[in-house]
This record gives sequence, C-alpha cells and structure tokens, in this order.
Amino acid sequence: MAQPAMSVTPYWELTFDADGDIDGRERDRLLAEVGERGVRDLIVFAHGWNNDRSGATALYSRFFALVPELAAQAKIGYVGVIWPSMRFCDEPIPDFPKSVVAMEAEAAPVPALDKDTRHALLETFPGRATVVDQIARMLDQRPENELEEFGRLVRVLVELVPGGPQPLFAADTLAEGVPQSEPVLFTGDTAALCDEFAQALAALRSGGDTEGFSLPNPWDGAKELLRQATYYAMKRRAGTVGERGLGRVVGQLAASAPAVRVHLVGHSFGGRLVSFALRGLPEGVHTVKSVTLLQGAFSHYAFAARLPYDAHAGGVLQGQQNRVDGPLVCCYSHFDSALGTIYPLASRMADDAQGVVEGAAEGFGIGEMLGAKWGAMGHDGVQAVSGTRAYKLADALVSTLPTSGCVNIDVAAVVKNGGPPAGAHSDIVHRELAQVVLAAGRIH
Repeated sequence: MAQPAMSVTPYWELTFDADGDIDGRERDRLLAEVGERGVRDLIVFAHGWNNDRSGATALYSRFFALVPELAAQAKIGYVGVIWPSMRFCDEPIPDFPKSVVAMEAEAAPVPALDKDTRHALLETFPGRATVVDQIARMLDQRPENELEEFGRLVRVLVELVPGGPQPLFAADTLAEGVPQSEPVLFTGDTAALCDEFAQALAALRSGGDTEGFSLPNPWDGAKELLRQATYYAMKRRAGTVGERGLGRVVGQLAASAPAVRVHLVGHSFGGRLVSFALRGLPEGVHTVKSVTLLQGAFSHYAFAARLPYDAHAGGVLQGQQNRVDGPLVCCYSHFDSALGTIYPLASRMADDAQGVVEGAAEGFGIGEMLGAKWGAMGHDGVQAVSGTRAYKLADALVSTLPTSGCVNIDVAAVVKNGGPPAGAHSDIVHRELAQVVLAAGRIH
C-alpha cells in the first residue's frame, strides 16, 4: 500500500539523521520488500531545501506522479530520502501554495524571521533557542555597529566556532597538500560580507536595472548571511548523509536484491547527497544505473580531476561518476538565480571574501566577478570532465542518452519560474524532467 498522500506504490521512505545514521526499521522494510514486490527499477529521490517530512513527501508525491504514465509497463519502486535539512519559509516554491507568513514576509520592510523559519532553525540546530531569539531580534532592530556580534551569533548557531568542528564535508574542490580551514564566510568582516549580499540581492530584485540605484544598508544582507551559513551547514550535512548513510544502504540493497536497478535523483543539496552516496558505495557494487541531478547545489567542478585554474586541485568527487553503471545526468537552468548569483557569491566568500569586496569596489558586476570559477552544477552543468556530452532539453528527449559518463542537459525551457532570491531553483516538477530520469536509467 502507498503511504498516505503518496501518489505511487510501492513507495518507501528512508530517514537519516545528521550523522548519516538511518532509521533501521525503514531500511529493513525496504530490503525485505523490494524483491517481494517484483521491483526491477528503484528510483531514489533526495530532497534539497525542505524543512520537514511533509514538505519532502509532497515534492516526491508530485514528481513521482508523473512517472507511471511515461513507463506504464515498467516495474518501478520509489524511495523518498528524508534528511534533516531546512528551507527559509520566505522562499517561494513554484506551484506550491504560498503561506500567509511567506506573503507577509514579502511585504515586510525588514528581513525579520517569521515563525515557521524560526521553528525550522530550532529543528535543524537543536539546543540553540537563545541564539535564534537573539538573531531574530537583531534582524528586527538592526542595531548600529553590531553586525560583528550578529556574525558571531550566526557562527555559534551553525557550530562553526573557534575550536569547533571543521567543515570537512563541505568542500567541493580540494587542493593537494593543503589542509582545509574555516571559510572566510564565517571568519571575515561581517559588515563587508553583509554588504556584498545586500548588493547582490538588490541587483536581483531590480533585474539589473541600476538607474536610481543607491547602495543598500549592509543589514539588508544580514538575513542572506544567515541563510548561507545554514546552507553551508546543510551542504556539509548532505555529503555526510550521502556517503555514510545512503551509499551504505545502496550497498546493502545490492547484496539482498542484486537484480534491482537503482536510479539516484537529487534536487539542490539532495544532488550533492546522492553524488556523495557514490563515494559510500562498497567496492564491487554496480547496481546504480543512473544519477540525475536536478538544479544541483554544489560546485560544477566536483567531478573534475583537475581544475582549469589550479593544476594541483581537483573535485572532491573526481572519478565518482565511474561508479555509475550508466550516465550521470546534470540538469541545469540559467533561470536559477539561487545558483547563478547567491551560491557562487557565497562560495567565493567561503574561500576568499576579500577578493569579492575588492572586485565590487572596482565596479565589476556580480557575474563578472565570479565568472566560471565558483559556479554550481544547477546553473551551467558539469565542467572540466573530459567526454561530457551536452544537450538542449528538446534534443535530449528525442535522443538516446549516452550509456556512461557525464551528460549536461539545459532545462531552462521548463525550469524558469520563481522570484528572488531563489529564482527557478525549485521549479522542478515537470513531465519533461521525469522523462529525463527515465531516459537516463533506460526505464521503459
């Protein structure tokens, strides 16, 4: 039986905690039932910026509902991955009803934290109620000369404090022989960082029209600093859950039901999660037949053996596409402003915020400053991987996709709706994208 509010059957959920530990009962149920149900192809979907189980399952229900009529004869099973992520509740999701708090947030003159976002922060970072209250109060009051204190509180919230845990799983590119350190995003001049975010947001909301433009208040970027700090923590967590959690489960599934073909699908940080699951696969497991990334929120160089700008550095997932017995398909859209502007700006800050500040002072636009170096998968696809094939969506839907290697598909023809700051980042429930998943996995 399908679970309540789920559009397809058989459907299973796999719930992981922040350390990648799984709900054992859910895992055992999947391992016991998937073979009994006659499943040949198992589509495993990992969500991105959702703050609770209901939001994730709503996404899965809507996306999976598109599949059966496209492959009516296929014996398909479905898995929804639930992991402790969060989404700021003022971010619009295309085709999802807007909540009252979201509409109120749009009209609010200050970037105050609404009740739902505060609750999400408390769920995501337990034991930090006092810190969340202080952050919310400062966003409301915007006290002069206290941005540095705001930055300190943000670092305390996400546990990136001096002597605290290092962000080992957040890096998407690694330099040989260079130890990782805390990113400047969390250690630099908070006022300068907030000012950069404020200018980027102003540019997004004006559509690039600078006539009558005045420099925004750095406090206008404070909420974005908080958003990116929490997303940085979620990015690190996604890698942990993928490698230590989902990868192991796929390995166990291969042992108990070796004939089941697994197809990994990830949206946003869920794309990072399923990609890191490849690193967690036990040796000799060849049951992953496709990976499809929908607006993947991680570096477009993650799979590169060498970076174009640094011969001594490569992607943290270099060569992992070879663990797939089929293609790794990356769907991207230039309408995704979360990944086209805010993500690379935050990524640059995570390495060298001073460079961003200096670039802005010299009059360069955000896009010119960041260029290709800090881009995301979901904005322009996999980069610097030899043999990568590229398609427009319309061509991909009438072609036979490659049987291995990386494949980029420009899906801007359908992934195009959404307002600032995220743009079309969550506009992924489309029949055409379900077709891509089926084509990548050769599911008929």
